[in-house]
Amino acid sequence: MIEARPLPDYLVRRYHGWKATTFAENRTWYRHLADEGQHPRTMVISCCDSRVHVTSIFGADQGEFFIHRNVANLVPPHDPDGHHHGTSAAVEYAVLNLRVAHLIVLGHSGCGGVEGCYEMCSGRAPDLQKTASFVGRWMDILRPGFERLPDGDDAERKRALERESVLVSLENLMTFPAVASAVTDGRLSLHGLWTDIGEGGLLVYDAAAAAFRPV
Repeated sequence: MIEARPLPDYLVRRYHGWKATTFAENRTWYRHLADEGQHPRTMVISCCDSRVHVTSIFGADQGEFFIHRNVANLVPPHDPDGHHHGTSAAVEYAVLNLRVAHLIVLGHSGCGGVEGCYEMCSGRAPDLQKTASFVGRWMDILRPGFERLPDGDDAERKRALERESVLVSLENLMTFPAVASAVTDGRLSLHGLWTDIGEGGLLVYDAAAAAFRPV
């Protein structure tokens, strides 16, 4: 039996407001999107944190970005074991079907998933260590990043781990044959970004310098 309740009133009101204004004023564009299908140039893998607003950061129009969100913007290694792999499926579709030209991994400040990984790897989050923890097993992807952290206080190391979440994901993307082939052929470029929510800052990973630089 499916348990589903009606939408809250405030969401219903917002929908009707959008339909009467934004949609009505751009009806031709929405019809174009529906008829022509999507042709995004860029895929963005970001955290599902509600404060991360990818389209606002880049002023993107509807239909411009193919966006996949998950806990801590992580990409697992390529693992064709026949099981369910939502992030891997999104990457495969973006590269092989949509043929995006750019793939961005976007990390952010104050990431709860990254903090959970830090606490788990530090031995301070026993619940996340349990086999039944979906979050814990997902955050295992970031363990290699934790192992690379420099010495320092917890706050500094957590901030460093947020950026490691971007680097680990970029490394894992290259384990996907379709991604590696597209990058080698010059059809796809990978980008690592980290945004400071409170300050509005944006850093990009400079592979040559092995460091994040302000955009």
